[in-house]
Amino acid sequence: MHCGISKGTAMELGSTRVEVFADGRVTVGGEAISPPEGTDPYSAAIAVLADYAKSSGAPVLADAVDHVKGQEGRFHVHPDGRAEAVAGFPGATDSTPANSAVAPSDPAGAPSNSPKAAPANPSYGSAHLETQFVRPDRPRPTTGFRGALYSATGGFVNLGPSAKDQDEAELERRISRPLSGSFNTAVLSLKGGIGKTSTTVGVGMILAEYRGDHPCAIDANPDSGDLAERALGEMLYQKVKPRTITDIVRDIEKITSLTMLTDYMHHANRLHLVAGEQDPALSDALTAAEYLKIKHLVSQYYSVTLTDCGTGVSHPAMAGVLPEATNLVIASGYAVSGAKRARNTLQWLADHGYENLARNAIVVVTDKDQVSSRVNKRAIEEHLAGFCRQLITVPHDRGVADGDRISLDKISGGTRRAYKEIAAAIVDGYI
Repeated sequence: MHCGISKGTAMELGSTRVEVFADGRVTVGGEAISPPEGTDPYSAAIAVLADYAKSSGAPVLADAVDHVKGQEGRFHVHPDGRAEAVAGFPGATDSTPANSAVAPSDPAGAPSNSPKAAPANPSYGSAHLETQFVRPDRPRPTTGFRGALYSATGGFVNLGPSAKDQDEAELERRISRPLSGSFNTAVLSLKGGIGKTSTTVGVGMILAEYRGDHPCAIDANPDSGDLAERALGEMLYQKVKPRTITDIVRDIEKITSLTMLTDYMHHANRLHLVAGEQDPALSDALTAAEYLKIKHLVSQYYSVTLTDCGTGVSHPAMAGVLPEATNLVIASGYAVSGAKRARNTLQWLADHGYENLARNAIVVVTDKDQVSSRVNKRAIEEHLAGFCRQLITVPHDRGVADGDRISLDKISGGTRRAYKEIAAAIVDGYI
């Protein structure tokens, strides 16, 4: 690891600039360093600054900029490798460790642990019960320079999570909120191949990851739906028992417990799935009454259910799906035809007694086909946003577009973020 930081750099500039770039480069004092294998860039930069502090005999002042995380920080690095935040810099703490148990002073200036006279009229009401005797832990930063400083100082310097990390935590809080009752989100479109099933699977897996209860996804696609295949992968799906929605319809009177129901379902980790019928002659025969029976059965055991409806709104089963839906996800794409169909779907719903569902719908625009620059994506987004409660875009992702198994480990960070936003918006509609 090499860095040509001169003593003059610190003297002339007052601080040494540390930068982490999106392409993986790390620079200290304007010169690139090469972190040893297995060392994160932040710890490597601190190690370089510590070496310089040893040679100069004084702590090094560093201004850090992480262009990937969007974070900034100012801190001193000592010859022994200790790092401490600079007081007064935005986001920095004072000289007292954030989690130290230092007792506050009373109004008269005496330490709170000094002898005090008991109050003349002690209160034993709700205010007394709500007194907090233990300070809550400050959230720990896990990424970027904040995470590196926290680790390098053994937790002494805790600047707290960055704005980006706090935003992610808020999304996760919204997704994981406890629910009272059972809720159903219908995912539909008027055109196939624009991300409807991939959205159902991806969002279902996000719900499964962050919620305490198991979500359920039902494949009600009349055109040989592949919901279970997208969640399990074709190879694994072919090895499991070929139980489908048709089997549940046939045996529904015999299914009297969750244990019995799960025997008819497939499981992608914590996401439970009702597979679609692969025989076209049978899949097209699902009626509204049959769907209602399945939905009633599932709602006894699952608080969150996603229904992959297939394309169109006129299939017989939709007469059972729409009245029972708590909210809707409308799948669309950037192709002009797909965007128009999404708008027409919302208009059809409003014109046929589902105005509330249309008004509170979540439109998901997936950049699956990477349309040409001639298409004005911003105009499409702004147009559709005027017809729904929220519009969320999903970036192009080969891990989704290939049509094989969807894995949260293999999709891009942008796609995962979009799925989290959709999941949070869905649960928002339940509250």
